[in-house]
Amino acid sequence: MALIADRLYYVLGVIVFLAVWQAASVFKLFGSEFSESFSPVAAMLALIEMIKNGELVHHALPSLRRVLISLSFAVVVALPVGVLVGYFKRIEQMTYVVFQFMRMISPLAWMPIAIIIFGVGDVSVVFLLWLVAIWPLILNTSHGAGRVSPLWVNMSRTMGARDAGILRKVIIPAAVPDMLTGLRLAVGVSWIILVPAEMLGVPDGLGYFILDTRDRFRYDQLMATIMVIGMIGYLLDSVNRWLIHKFSWKI
Repeated sequence: MALIADRLYYVLGVIVFLAVWQAASVFKLFGSEFSESFSPVAAMLALIEMIKNGELVHHALPSLRRVLISLSFAVVVALPVGVLVGYFKRIEQMTYVVFQFMRMISPLAWMPIAIIIFGVGDVSVVFLLWLVAIWPLILNTSHGAGRVSPLWVNMSRTMGARDAGILRKVIIPAAVPDMLTGLRLAVGVSWIILVPAEMLGVPDGLGYFILDTRDRFRYDQLMATIMVIGMIGYLLDSVNRWLIHKFSWKI
């Protein structure tokens, strides 16, 4: 019964949100001319239209592809770097200032450089998303690797293990929960940055489609696209939360 009650509260929260949104449209808080197009009813009707004519799939799949590719590259680079930074104190000292400096730079500031180096298109978008994703992964992985009990490390050395074996058998398994937390953060910020990144001249994607709906004055489709972005982001975060729950462990 408690589980059912919890689920009902989730549903109630969504209903209240939609009711407030609809009321804001009815009372023309979005402006007297366009409030009707911004309503959840109009957005849902536009979403059904986008599903039927294939526009939703046409733009959602490229966005997901770009995010997944950038995350794959970020994982390949960030996880080994994070483990080394967390395990070796000297490497942590050498990289601390540089990493903190680099992660504080907005990825959008790299847009002109991305266009100059890679040109307009998918590669520039993937590069920007990679820049977004790499820092949460590095920092969370290094945190997980660095907080492993020295007792475990000393016991492994006593049993004859070298650094490579300790990293493979002790440090990396112990850091998995932090790695997954970093992945969750990386997915979240990548999905947020996706929309402005896809305004770099790509011919498809949810970010591109938002500009397209604005230019065509299809504000109902614009709101529907925003809803889709939020729903996909929620699903991606739910998958990450499930992974964290499944692979986390307690000492």
